[in-house]
Amino acid sequence: MLNIIKSGFFTTVQDTGRFGFRDKGVPVAGAMDSYTVSKLNSLLENVEDCAVLEITMTGPKLEFELDTYIVTGGAEMSVTLNDLAIENYKVYKVKSGDVLSYGKLIKGFRAYLGIKDGFRTASVLGSRSFYKPITEQDCIKKMSGLPYTECKMFGPKISKLKVDSILNKGQLEVYKGPEYELLTDKQLAQIFYKEFSVANENNRMAYQFNETIEGNTFSMLTSATLPGTIQLTPAGKLIILMKDGQTTGGYPRILQLSDMAISILSQNKSGDLIHFKLK
Repeated sequence: MLNIIKSGFFTTVQDTGRFGFRDKGVPVAGAMDSYTVSKLNSLLENVEDCAVLEITMTGPKLEFELDTYIVTGGAEMSVTLNDLAIENYKVYKVKSGDVLSYGKLIKGFRAYLGIKDGFRTASVLGSRSFYKPITEQDCIKKMSGLPYTECKMFGPKISKLKVDSILNKGQLEVYKGPEYELLTDKQLAQIFYKEFSVANENNRMAYQFNETIEGNTFSMLTSATLPGTIQLTPAGKLIILMKDGQTTGGYPRILQLSDMAISILSQNKSGDLIHFKLK
């Protein structure tokens, strides 16, 4: 069991997501920065969908009850194991009683903790990802615990990885959405030739921006959406749906983020600047 001494601002269990239930209104969920999570699970030689901890803005303080191996990655934070600093993307052995502590956020927004064979929380609809309407839990709580399996001996083929950083990158690659052709030349120019700053309204459901473009008057039926779908409201707001985002919407779906762009955006916080590039 992993004991939660301090929970941090918003720390959740996430895997690759929950698939096959969008027709029933259940979002995919899963790690916001799937790029980072794939690196952590690769280093630990885990299967792709092993569950990790997603740590937003401020991190937890954790005590291990069983021997195992861990890797940290994603946002740069001051992280210590028994008060000694550790590096991202490097495999560390931890023993019973060891304490992992997260300190100051340095760069990025979401950090991740991978563990050998993943966290063993309950699987609901084929996924361990927290999503409160169905898992009855939105984040970890102080004095609770997370189950994992003991691993005393593990010799990783690669113990440290140099990863191309996606932190503080401002360029988001996008594809044309189903209603892309409704955009006017003026709207296209506003989207692709200006920067947008992330608004305070940003979370696992959606990201919004402080700036707007010319609005639309198009009326459409509610239609399917995906993580990364960019909707345009009548008032000219761009809303980017993220991993816990709604499964349908009534606004034009003008653009779609690539998987990498979703990961990049998830590492941006309020005030950070981004711009779009059409693929």
